[in-house]
Amino acid sequence: MARLPSAERRRQLTEAAIRAMARDGVPRTTTRTIAAEAGVSLSVFHYCFDSKQELIESVITTITGHYVTVVKEALRPRATLEETVRAGFQAYWEHVRAHPDEHMLTYELTQYALRQPGFEHLARRQYELYAETYIELIGRLRQTMGLRLRVPAPVLARYLAAMTDGLTLNYLVLGDHEAWSGILDTVTAHIAGLVREP
Repeated sequence: MARLPSAERRRQLTEAAIRAMARDGVPRTTTRTIAAEAGVSLSVFHYCFDSKQELIESVITTITGHYVTVVKEALRPRATLEETVRAGFQAYWEHVRAHPDEHMLTYELTQYALRQPGFEHLARRQYELYAETYIELIGRLRQTMGLRLRVPAPVLARYLAAMTDGLTLNYLVLGDHEAWSGILDTVTAHIAGLVREP
């Protein structure tokens, strides 16, 4: 087994954990399962992560990073504010459709953390991360497009996080592909109404 830098090994184990948890569920995924999924010894796992809490936080951060990357790439200034916002939500929506198990895992991680004594802070951190991500995306748009907000950025960020969370869960439950073009149009128009262009 080739020696990898610790950061790269952590990334490998985190991605293995995401695959294993999405397949088997969070409670049934053990450190031994994750090590086997990554093709490393259990001692390598314990060298990279001090606890299951640390691993779960890495999983949450990594999954968020997966879709934030595609949204950032799509969220560049376009001809109108509506087109720009629509492109960002469209990129997120396409990620949900391509990786439903990964998104379903985020809800399972929340429930697991809330029910596991000592893990509650991970659920809080998960939702703080969602709001922080929106703060960053809003900041990028304000800088590149000179936008002014009708509501404070932290309020808008938490609202967007809650709305996205609900819409994602709605899709995972109902799986209605056909309805989503109209839903994204509605969301886009609503969000654009909370922003003033210069």
